This record gives sequence, structure tokens and C-alpha cells, in this order.
Amino acid sequence: MVEVGPTMTTEPDPRITQSPRPSLVLVADTPAAGPMPAADLTLLNELKERIRTVLMTRIDPTVAGRIPRAALRWEVAKLVSEIATEDRVQLNKLEETALAADLSDDMVGLGPLEPFLDDDEITDILANGPFDIYVERRGKLEKTSARFRDAQHLVNIAQRIATAIGRRIDEASPMVDARLADGSRVNIVLPPLVLNGGTISIRKFPRRGLTFDAMVRQENLSRDMARVLQIAARSRLNILISGGTGSGKTTLLNAVSQFIDDDERVITIEDAVELRLQQPHVVQMETRPPNIEGVGHVPQRELVRNALRMRPDRIIVGEVRGAETFDMLQAMNTGHDGSMSTVHANSPRDALYRLENMVMMANLNLPLKAIRMHVASALNLIVHIERMRDGIRRVQSIVEIAGMESDIITIRELFTFQYRGERHDGQIDGTSESTRMRPDFVARAARFALDRELLDALGIREG
Repeated sequence: MVEVGPTMTTEPDPRITQSPRPSLVLVADTPAAGPMPAADLTLLNELKERIRTVLMTRIDPTVAGRIPRAALRWEVAKLVSEIATEDRVQLNKLEETALAADLSDDMVGLGPLEPFLDDDEITDILANGPFDIYVERRGKLEKTSARFRDAQHLVNIAQRIATAIGRRIDEASPMVDARLADGSRVNIVLPPLVLNGGTISIRKFPRRGLTFDAMVRQENLSRDMARVLQIAARSRLNILISGGTGSGKTTLLNAVSQFIDDDERVITIEDAVELRLQQPHVVQMETRPPNIEGVGHVPQRELVRNALRMRPDRIIVGEVRGAETFDMLQAMNTGHDGSMSTVHANSPRDALYRLENMVMMANLNLPLKAIRMHVASALNLIVHIERMRDGIRRVQSIVEIAGMESDIITIRELFTFQYRGERHDGQIDGTSESTRMRPDFVARAARFALDRELLDALGIREG
């Protein structure tokens, strides 16, 4: 077998027999030429399969995976030209380049999904079986023309993803959560749990975390909202970000975390690392699922407890889902001010109910009033974000936890998004408005000389 690399030979493999074929010329689509005829597409697909088979005999995939992608494509392009000449098939340069990229992605990348990973406008890649591949671009789902060759091709790519992180996926273990090399989160489900040949769902994250300035330009929040959240982070408030799936909670958490001081020690805890903190003193911890024998599981709760022994200034839990909620609240109540987390919820009030239920999951047998007092004393702010029907994620509300009245946690809304209708281009028309209510944390902001700026952002005039 011939290896890819500088020493790679271009001599034809004597083990590969060639049968005479008629000469064929395929030209790339051009606006003048119109769509390629179906017969030519069939011949091109046949050629691709022929080249794919020959390449697998000439290139060692283990070596291919260790060389830069650009170098691999160059080597594959040479072989594509070679094999096409052997088969007396004429390809133009554009076709050779596209075919080489497709084949190299199939060998060491994610096959038809690979080009979408390089597109910064795409945030989600969703393969519903081998032939239905969707992407989310600018908040809207759209179907693509990409497809796997068949269900087995999808399974092969899924197994490559799992193997890269030391996991296994097959009929005996047909579901896996993983992380790609670029930090993207991927979920895979194979038959018999799904009936369409398998699904791959990839959540991409920006190569660089969005700043508040960028989020303001994108209409994710108003300039005054951004100023208040910046002050909240610098004043070491405990912040919970709530929202639905894909609403932008992690992106917003990344933006808020940019205002943590560089001299603070930050511990992050996540199921799959998504946060991209820029501070120099950050320790990232990730849960570990059980292995195939069902042992070795390390849940978030254990990591939160361990983080308390690591002398953190702040603890950031990527998302609370269960019993670890109690330990996170304990950390917020025991001197780790400025801690942050996210939660799936439909509103700020719903986020509080979710926290109560998750604390109950810890089986502590605490009365409901004690749980609510615990939550009220731990949290300072809840920021709620939603993905609206025009595809834009917008902060809908910022509320302050104002304490307890009788058995109820009271909240004070500081900002709310006022919906006004739709513009002619289909975009939501609305504004984020301050309620001009004076928050309790003005006194804390004053310790950091930020109280005047806070009141100004809220539109409150004093004296």
C-alpha cells in the first residue's frame, strides 16, 4: 500500500487492472451551458465511485489523517487526474479540485458535512438520515443538497467521530455525545433507536466569542442592557441565564464572562466544553459519561463539589440540569460571588420553578420554603433570552431577585423587550426598554464605583 506524503509514488498500482473505456469529456456547469444533463451526472458519479475505490488501495488512511488537509487534497488531486487519465476521462481543473476535496473530506473528515464546518454563518448541522441534511444559517433552517452515499456511509462517519474521542457507537451502544476537534458539540443516534438510518446533530460555536458590541449590532440586546450586564459581571453578581434550546444562552454567557477580571481564578464545569473564556487563570472541567461497562461516570455534581476545593474565585456551570443545582447554589451562598450558569426555561419565573425542582432532585428532603430562601439568597439576576421567529436571538428580560414575600420569591424586572410587530422584510420590530426601577444591587455597584453608570444605563435620574 502506498502512503500519502512527500515520498508518495505516482506509479500505477500493478494490482489494479484497468478495462478499456470509451473517452468521455465532462464539463463544469456554467450559466451559459445550463444544468448538467442527467446522463453526465450519472457518469460523473460512476467516475467518483471508481476513483474512490482506487484511492483506498493507494492511500493509507492512517497516514492521510496525520498530514495537513491542504496537502492531502493536493495529493488526492494528483491521483484524481492520474486515474481519470487511466480511464480516458477528461476532467477540467474545477472538477478535479471539487472531487479531490470531496474525497479527502470523506477519508479523514466528516464527508458531506465537512464544508459546513468551515462556513462561519452556519450554527447547526442536522443530518436526518443519509439523504436529508439541514443547516441553520442566521437563525433559519434550510435544506441542503448535500447527502451521504447511503446509510452505511453515515454510520462510518459517525464511528470515526466516536473513535476520535475514545468512544464507541454501534447497535449495542447506539447513542453518543461528543466534541469535535474545533469544539463543536455533536450528538449521534443510530438504529435501532432511529428508523431513518441514523442522525448526526452538530452545534457549532463561533471561533471567537461574540462581544457585547457585536451582539448589539446584531440586535441581540440593547446598548443599555449590555452596560447593565457588564456592570453586573464586574460587580460580582450571581447571574443565571435562561432560555430554550438554541436560544443563545451559552453565547450570552461567554459575552458576560468577558468582564471577569484577569486576576480571578475561574473554574468552569460543563457536560461538553463550550465556553471560551479569555482570562488567563481558567480551569475547565468536563463530565465523563460511563464506559461500555457502565462504570467511570463523573457527573456535574461531583465536579461542582470538587471545584469548591480548588480555591475558585468564581464557578461557572455551563448548564444546570439536576442535583448539581443545589451544590451550585451552595457555592453562590458561601463566598463565591460572581458565579454564573444557564438553565432551560421559558421565562424568568419558570427558571425559578426549574431550580426548585432540580434542588428537590438532590433528595435532601428540604421544605419548599427553605429551598426558595436558598435560591433567593444565592441569585442576583436572571437574564432571559429567546430565539424569535425571524431567527434573531434577543434578550427578552433582565430581572433582579428581590428577596422573599411570605413563601414566594419576588422579582423586579429591570428591562423588557416590547414587541411592536413585523417590518416589511420579515424582521421583528421591537425595542428593549428599561422599567426605570431602582435595583437593590446599586449599593454593590457603588463598591466598584459603577453605581452612577448603572443608574444612567437604567435611565434613572437622581438628585
